[in-house]
Amino acid sequence: MKKTFALIDCNNFYVSCERLFNPGIEKRPVVVLSNNDGCIIARSNEAKALGIRMGEPLFKCRDIVKKHHVQVFSSNFSLYGDISRRVMDTLGAFSPDIEVYSIDEAFVRMEGLPQGPFESASLIRTTIKKWTGIPVSIGIGPTKTLAKAGAHIAKKAPSCGGIVDVGNNTDEILSRMDITDVWGIGRNYARIVKCRGISTALELRDADESWIRRHLGIVGLRTVMELRGISCIPMEKAPASKKSIMCSRSFGRKVYSIEDLYEAASAYTSRAAEKLRAGNSAASFIQVILMEFPFNNGFPTSRISSLSIPVPTAYTPELVRYAKALLERSYRPGIAYRKLGVMLSGIVPRGRVQMDLFHPCTEGPKELTLMDTVDKINKRWGPGSIINASSGFDRPWWMRQNRRSARFTTSWEDMPVVKAS
Repeated sequence: MKKTFALIDCNNFYVSCERLFNPGIEKRPVVVLSNNDGCIIARSNEAKALGIRMGEPLFKCRDIVKKHHVQVFSSNFSLYGDISRRVMDTLGAFSPDIEVYSIDEAFVRMEGLPQGPFESASLIRTTIKKWTGIPVSIGIGPTKTLAKAGAHIAKKAPSCGGIVDVGNNTDEILSRMDITDVWGIGRNYARIVKCRGISTALELRDADESWIRRHLGIVGLRTVMELRGISCIPMEKAPASKKSIMCSRSFGRKVYSIEDLYEAASAYTSRAAEKLRAGNSAASFIQVILMEFPFNNGFPTSRISSLSIPVPTAYTPELVRYAKALLERSYRPGIAYRKLGVMLSGIVPRGRVQMDLFHPCTEGPKELTLMDTVDKINKRWGPGSIINASSGFDRPWWMRQNRRSARFTTSWEDMPVVKAS
């Protein structure tokens, strides 16, 4: 049976999530900011038309924002993550063969569906909009790379109706696609092929194989084969196991005291440990990265402290203790700090931890039960329902989110209230 892939791509996902509970901003220019309300990470089509660029600092486009009454929101990842889960659950009602590629994208195998690929894609698109309120674009093709190309065109060309089947008109679609928009072709690869005179996806598809292999390697050759309709990238049903987990945030203000840094280290370590346990894993290595504000030469200074954990663990109090010890190595009084990060690595399966004769395991049955209970409560009642006291409560150092919308679907306090008249 001929393979058929579809890429479901949520349109301007963060903006679409904000519009779900605020219909008053429909058809109005909207942008969403990064952590600490710094740079623009999502734009509505109306904001794009005003010339607002992705990644642009907000202060650089304040005049445009003020002149055109652009709606500005802080990032609300709790809301975005929950809406993403609902979209992916909706896809699961159509096919079990799904690969969640990112928070707003997923691949689906289409050949097993009762209707044809285009008809099935149309039904998927209508259902997702009806059940979740999120508009999506869908690309269909015999390979994942071609499906990705179809979704790219579907988002750029409203006349397509949100669905593009690349198999019906491959040459025309690839001839209109810039080389930088091809999935798998990054900046370095694009620079190499442009020196060869290759500027479109069609020219890349028809390029000489030996030259591609010599200059782009097997990865580049695989992309070319995919553009030719030969499927080389299989579906990945299970996410790849993580090699490291990083939790890092910029502070909402300058931080000088080690007490505030203790709270930040505890909060970030707790979050990283929660992710670690979600993958049923333990960490055997921990790093604390402390970044200063620029001084003297104009460049920020980073201080990194590392520690090998004798017995791999996912027990939050143990990891917090190590993080605080590493923080004390890097901290210097009187210095203004702007960012702290905690990275857990050397990740191993939780059930295959190598014991150490001279370092007894601190994660026994009682500790396992405690962490399991904490995770269940936080999952049921929302992140932060139970926290380590060392993470602090007021958190004056916490990142700025002055424009964040309510966590409508993950917080009881923010749940929308409907009053019947």
